[in-house]
This record gives sequence, C-alpha cells and structure tokens, in this order.
Amino acid sequence: MATIPVLDPAGKKVADRELAPEIFEAPVNVPLMHQVVVAGLASLRAGTHSTKTRAEVRGGGKKPWRQKGTGRARQGSIRAPQWTGGGVAHGPRPRSHEMRVNKKMKKGALLSALSDAVTSGKLVVVSELSFEAPKTKEAVQVLDALELDGRILVVIPRPDDAVERSFRNLPYVRVGYPGGISTYEVVAADRVLFTQEALDTLEGKGGEAE
Repeated sequence: MATIPVLDPAGKKVADRELAPEIFEAPVNVPLMHQVVVAGLASLRAGTHSTKTRAEVRGGGKKPWRQKGTGRARQGSIRAPQWTGGGVAHGPRPRSHEMRVNKKMKKGALLSALSDAVTSGKLVVVSELSFEAPKTKEAVQVLDALELDGRILVVIPRPDDAVERSFRNLPYVRVGYPGGISTYEVVAADRVLFTQEALDTLEGKGGEAE
C-alpha cells in the first residue's frame, strides 16, 4: 500500500498517510485516459462553425461571359468556389462534436490519472487549507511553502468561499471537489494538492468520484 507524507500549510511534515489501493494503485491505462480527455474537450466545442456553399452565396445568377469565343475559361457563375467571394466547397457545417464515453470508462480514466499522479510524484497532501478572509497573498505563501509551481489543481472537501476566492486571482490554480474533478484536470495539472479531508471524502466514495 502506497504512503504519502502529509504536510501542514507551512510545508512541514506532520504525518504519513496510506493511500487506498483501489484508487491510487489502479493500472494506468493511457489510451483510456486519452479517449476520455478528448471526449471531454470535444463536448466543450459549440459546433456552430459554418460556411456557405455556392447555392447559398448571394449573387452570381448571370453567366459572367459567353461560353465560347472569349479566349478565357468557361464560367457559369461568379459565386463558384474558385472565385473570390464565391461559395466554399466541402466547408465546415454546424454539427455536434460529442463523443460518448460511459461511466465505467470515466471512472477508469480518473483512477488511472490519480494513480499516475502518485507514481510521478505530483500528488501532495496538506493537512488543511483555511483562510479567515480571502487573501491571495496567503494562498501564494501556502503554495510557496509546499514548493508547488506550474499548473496546480487544488482539491478541497466542499465549497469554501474564503479558500476559493484566495486562489481565484491565480490563473494557474484550479479549485475542485472530490466528486467533481475530471481526468483532464488531473492530467493537465503539474501538481495536484489534496487536503486531508478531501482525500477522506474521495476514498470514502470508493473511487467513484467522476
């Protein structure tokens, strides 16, 4: 069973914690993680891109010049695709980019991402995160004390206005909850910071957070 040190907000080790093997020792399935991440990003696409065909572009009803005798190539409309301002051949049309992945795949991909976070050393556990009032300066001090840099995913057990507003002005920090983190967020983060209570909540669900 894997263990990880628990640090206080000042960066000092206060204990060792055993990690639930069913969550943090799952097989790392890279193709599955890739499929789920791509599906998640695809769902964010609006799919509203559109172009007009030669039938939809205004104008071009008259043949630009006679068929023969001009020395030029024959043309039927100034709205044909080869003309400037003409229609677009085989252009994008509005459509859905949705890719279906079931719950089992999402769960497996998330467990793979969390297990990889442990083996790669990017998972960090802090005893608690609490601020009397929203203070970005204090949030930065905590991250510096824990020696966290790059893109950071902070996982707290429940909504906390002071904590979330303290990290809000840091563009490289994303705050999430145990039941709401996604595979993409874990994979995209350079470091993943769990509070001890958030880790309790995640493990209490038996790894079913999605």
